[in-house]
Amino acid sequence: MIIYLNGQYIEEKDATLSPFDHGFLYGIGVFETFTSLAGQVFLLDWHLERLNQALRDLCIESTIEKPFVLDIIHTLLNQNRIADGHARIRFNVSAGRSNGFSADPYKEPVIFVMISPFRPESILDEKQGVTLDTRRNTPEGPRRLKSHHYMNNLLAKREVGNDPSVEGIFLTKEDDVAEGITSNLFWRKEDAVYTPSLDTGILNGITRRYCIETLHALGIPLIEGRFTLSHLLSADEAWMTNSVQGIVPFKSIGDIILPKNKRTISTKLRTQYTKERLEHKE
Repeated sequence: MIIYLNGQYIEEKDATLSPFDHGFLYGIGVFETFTSLAGQVFLLDWHLERLNQALRDLCIESTIEKPFVLDIIHTLLNQNRIADGHARIRFNVSAGRSNGFSADPYKEPVIFVMISPFRPESILDEKQGVTLDTRRNTPEGPRRLKSHHYMNNLLAKREVGNDPSVEGIFLTKEDDVAEGITSNLFWRKEDAVYTPSLDTGILNGITRRYCIETLHALGIPLIEGRFTLSHLLSADEAWMTNSVQGIVPFKSIGDIILPKNKRTISTKLRTQYTKERLEHKE
């Protein structure tokens, strides 16, 4: 695999990072994961908006511009011979070297980008939700970043295993529904849709934002807040969202079965999201 590393396109085996990089020493770094379909990246502006806000939060002195990102993506598609342009991309910014543990801003960040083939047909039509014993940790700052701090997610993944059809569902220490291991959560009860609010400590997901804005545009009532597990388990339908898989309904959560014939809102959102992602042009 050819990767991008601070201005160079190199074989992954030749890539090196300094052991003094604070992304390694202290976990100071952030990333975005997204897909390209036929070389086009859906909602890239939103990804970069979130990424650049995170860089400001971490005092990493870098602003990532869209033309820069697109140039890297298209070069990596060509150099890795991904002819159909379908790829999964991780765009990572690490803090870089610094003089010890200090309050100084990071002036020399490390940018590296990894890419691999992506098969849209691999996206599952439904998943099984499993409530985790591992509780969602709280953000270390005012908001959750998509950062190198991933131990909580890893512990949750070890709890449920590697079955791609299973998504673990975090609760907060207060027993409120939070989010999936790598996803945000929505559910419908009667005529209203519910989703955990950001003050539960969840990531402000890009596909979460898409769903919220689309629901508002469709005039469908949406309530963001703190909800008990029993509220979720009494839903008529429920679904998870992330930027690689899009919108995927739950067939069950624990022992609770969620019938296909009640997927009125998730089916509508999934259909619209898939259509817009396929038709999107930069």
